[in-house]
Amino acid sequence: MKITLICVGKIKEDFYRKAVSEYVKRLGRYCRPEIIEVADEKTPDHAGEALEELIKEKEAARILKFIKEDAYVFTLEIQGKNPDSVSFANQLNQLAVQGKSHIIFVIGGSLGLHESVSKAADQAISFSNMTFPHQLMRIILLEQIYRGYRIIKGEPYHK
Repeated sequence: MKITLICVGKIKEDFYRKAVSEYVKRLGRYCRPEIIEVADEKTPDHAGEALEELIKEKEAARILKFIKEDAYVFTLEIQGKNPDSVSFANQLNQLAVQGKSHIIFVIGGSLGLHESVSKAADQAISFSNMTFPHQLMRIILLEQIYRGYRIIKGEPYHK
């Protein structure tokens, strides 16, 4: 199984990069992880709604270039389904059983995702009603994918 994270923006802080690297290494036992970073747009303070929409459109164009038709696509959105770790693991496993060989997760930038990206997704998921920095969300997502594979394999970790 190939797992791709498409993320808006780069991780600048070393401690975040180390955490991402650690989870990518751990996931290598279970899948082929890949992280694609697309450039984020600078958002001026007090940007109006029209400018924010334009920024999301530009980021969406970059994201959509990497979405493959044969992949199952999750977007991370506050309005998405909020699975627990076991049901998330079960869904990953079910997708594999159904023959999906590529799963893509999309993490938007500071303004969120443009509706064109949401429409291209098979499912929107949410990890919380709270807002997290997208750099931290990348780590949380990777940890949950890793936890999911541990659950699928019956390995101790998820307790």
